Amino acid sequence: MSDIGAVHHIGFTVRDLEASLRFYRDQLGCTVTMQQRKSGGYLAEIVGYPEATVKMAHLSPPSGSPLIELFEYVAPATIPADLEPARVGNAHICLIVDDLQEVYERLVREGVGFYSPPVDVDTGVNSGGRGAYARDPDGITIELFQPPAGESMAGAS
Repeated sequence: MSDIGAVHHIGFTVRDLEASLRFYRDQLGCTVTMQQRKSGGYLAEIVGYPEATVKMAHLSPPSGSPLIELFEYVAPATIPADLEPARVGNAHICLIVDDLQEVYERLVREGVGFYSPPVDVDTGVNSGGRGAYARDPDGITIELFQPPAGESMAGAS
């Protein structure tokens, strides 16, 4: 199937765009590439809310791609979600790090919540790597993954 291309962006609905920008930009090192407010038109059609108004931003992770898109719905009102990892439909984004312990310690000092300290991957394709799940300001899961020594990229989780 050659009609589907690369991943353009990963999108998350957030409660407070400014708080989320502080997390993704200031704590994870992403760069804001676009920020705007959109109402109605094609946006309303795509999301299925005729009155849709969002504040939105695109962020580029340190690797450059895929983009992270954040939506704060002004209308309709946001609806809280249970974002437990085992919940069907829950998603996460995985970011590669060089030194997971260092990143973990810094983020904990900055008040970021984690499910656990870094865990050594001891089986499977990523054996020798390390991983940890963090929570963004809305509880969205952010996986931080340090590939096994000598590998720059591997399928995480």
